[in-house]
Amino acid sequence: MERTTMLADGRAVVLTAEEAEALTRLTGELADGTALESPLWMNRARTASCALPTRIGAALRRFRHDAGEDGVLLVKGLPLGPVPPTPGRYDSLQLYATQPAALLVSLALCIGEPVGFADEKGGSLVHDVVPVPGMADFPGNAGSAPLTLHVENAFHPHRPDVVGLLCLRNDHDDAAALRTASSRRAVRLLDSGTVDVLREPRFVTEAPASFGSGETSAESHAVLYGSVEDPSVRVDFTSTHATDDAAADALAELSGALEEVRTDMVLAPGDLALVDNRVALHGRSRFAPQHDGTDRWLHRIFVHVDFRASRAWRPRGGHVISGQAVS
Repeated sequence: MERTTMLADGRAVVLTAEEAEALTRLTGELADGTALESPLWMNRARTASCALPTRIGAALRRFRHDAGEDGVLLVKGLPLGPVPPTPGRYDSLQLYATQPAALLVSLALCIGEPVGFADEKGGSLVHDVVPVPGMADFPGNAGSAPLTLHVENAFHPHRPDVVGLLCLRNDHDDAAALRTASSRRAVRLLDSGTVDVLREPRFVTEAPASFGSGETSAESHAVLYGSVEDPSVRVDFTSTHATDDAAADALAELSGALEEVRTDMVLAPGDLALVDNRVALHGRSRFAPQHDGTDRWLHRIFVHVDFRASRAWRPRGGHVISGQAVS
């Protein structure tokens, strides 16, 4: 099928020069080097999110209400300020309020609350997605080989509702594409018998390599769940496995349908892709890093729309989800 750099349902917002200037002023006040997890800083960012340009705030709130057919919103032309050399370390993350990190958090707060996972990148709220020397084939954010379509942290009971990917720099050849695929579109291509199997608890999912624990979902789960007419999806085609042959066949049918509806988008600096992790999967095409400080660099954030649902897993009511529920 023909690939595109835009979304089929047109869910894209291109900032005007005036809107970009307003965001520069807003995030400039937040980019003071404070720890992102500081409750005082987070409250400032939460207040700032209420002062976003009206058109941007409205688009984010519409996306929160309904992510659309593709399950993705693209925001283009965000102001980043000077971008330093791309880091090349596996443990690279954003702990303090730079302009891009402050911008990403502020936009995320219009949708819900940012969360981190204690077992992934130390629980940081903003991750660096960069290629790391010697890890080209790593099945995660440090690699440069194709990344299989997946729901983020599909194994976890409190996986993100939304994943945000902000491009600071793309690869030298503009070859790296963000791949997304809507389960809303894909399910329509499946017969009712396949959908019925996918709605049964006949699948298990391992933790992604970035967690490094080898943990699996506590019990078998369904791949499609919730509403019959508009189901949510829970699958990672690297780490989700069927427990019987019929379930394996159904999983393969779903994979084929998702490939049929897949969209590839090459992000430019200042582009933010927001992916509804409940109705859309994402992945990445192959690219060739140079490891020279000018490689592809994304900031990633996880968002919970229903922050209260994970409270038992977040010690002291913070933003970091622990490895198990706390008593």
